[in-house]
Amino acid sequence: MAAPDPHQAADPAAVKRHPALFRAIRKRQNPRLRRTDITVTDDAAVKRAVKAASLGNAMEWFDFGIYSYLAVTIGHVFFPSGNDTTQLLSSFATFAVAFLVRPLGGMFFGPMGDKVGRKKVLALTMILMAVGTFAIGLIPSHDTIGVWAAVLLIFFRMLQGFSTGGEYGGASTFIAEYAPDKRRGFFGSFLEFGTLAGYVGAAGLVTALYALLNDAQMEAWGWRIPFLVAGPLGLVGLYLRLKLDETPAFQKLEGGTAHASEAADGVEATAKGDLTKIFRQYWPTLILCICLVGAYNITDYMLLSYMPTYLSDELGYSETHGLLILLAVMVFLMTLIAQIGRLSDRFGRKPLLMTGMLGFLFLSLPAFLLIRVDGILPITIGMLLLGLSLVCMLGTMSAALPALFPTNVRYGSLSVGYNLSASIFGGTTPLVITALISWTGSNLMPAYYAMAAALVGVIAVACMKETAQQPLIGSPPSVETDEEAAELVQAQAPEPKF
Repeated sequence: MAAPDPHQAADPAAVKRHPALFRAIRKRQNPRLRRTDITVTDDAAVKRAVKAASLGNAMEWFDFGIYSYLAVTIGHVFFPSGNDTTQLLSSFATFAVAFLVRPLGGMFFGPMGDKVGRKKVLALTMILMAVGTFAIGLIPSHDTIGVWAAVLLIFFRMLQGFSTGGEYGGASTFIAEYAPDKRRGFFGSFLEFGTLAGYVGAAGLVTALYALLNDAQMEAWGWRIPFLVAGPLGLVGLYLRLKLDETPAFQKLEGGTAHASEAADGVEATAKGDLTKIFRQYWPTLILCICLVGAYNITDYMLLSYMPTYLSDELGYSETHGLLILLAVMVFLMTLIAQIGRLSDRFGRKPLLMTGMLGFLFLSLPAFLLIRVDGILPITIGMLLLGLSLVCMLGTMSAALPALFPTNVRYGSLSVGYNLSASIFGGTTPLVITALISWTGSNLMPAYYAMAAALVGVIAVACMKETAQQPLIGSPPSVETDEEAAELVQAQAPEPKF
């Protein structure tokens, strides 16, 4: 924690009597930066880190996406025949199970990432996710082994969820700590580009299977193909992550290859990712993180995971119809997301996040009214309204969230806050919306749910501090060139007195 201001701690009269002494105290507590305190990033290393984190993230969300898009088929394969809504609710309940263990994964992997390093933990989460997804593709159906099919499905979904608990916090921390301060939003946006790419890959593969196979073939063996593909993809992601160096910020924290002097006042000296410390000292920031992530995740999962099921089960469109429209919308968002990251570097995180939250608050109802109109054009326009609101958050959140916490507890704090929120609000979104529609009989419940989430998000964004172009808490400034470093040092030099 920062040292108290000597002016506040001391008697004002004493400060007035001994100005030179208190000036010396202030200089000791806030020494000027030296050139060796400033991290000059290696552009090639930054791009390698962004590529590995984003590709790994894409593979994680490919794994999660295929379950979402195959929810109806999985309901038929693993749960006893009967009411279609009951099967769908059972399938989404199994989807939600993975999110119930995500906080446990965050509490396990997050502090570990603060102690042993970001790279090692990200490699471990990649292995576990690939194993869990591949194993789901091998489970016999309910007709073959009865209730054990559902038990095995839930077990491997929990393994997926546990591994994902360490993924987002680690990947966003990895990119944030590699990126220069002035371009953190741009580089961070590629993490969510990877998320969209994973969803697009999953939606594309599932769409192709639905188009090529009939319902009987899909339920017999076709649904297994996307899950089995995940094994080799996971090995590719693991290879990319193992080739990386540890982040410069973590190296400074550990006293590694980077040079840190006592002048780097903001740099923490140890890497203790202690859960007790996180909850005791950073609970206000954790609550802010949970609110931001909750609003973001509800809208994210509503559009990217639940929408194909909504179009097919609630509005009567074919699975292929809904997936093709969502595919087109996601590909369009992928073309915008890096530009949103650039805008957040230029204008700030808060304006972009607030735009996205207000978009969902005011456009959700018109969007769903359009989606209910019969025809590809109104459905596409409605989904684009939601997508444009979402991309403002997608392109900004992965740079905004890591900046909330200091370096020595960043991985742990972000993993805990993100996954608690994702567990309570994100993963339960399809289940809650399906239940609300069944209970009220209104197909507009997704819009009302998104609006409620956005209202919480508006308040959270209003309460957060702007972090664009600022050094990460607990780390020295990070710049792209030696000239920028020299300018920073020069800016702190005392002005000559005449």
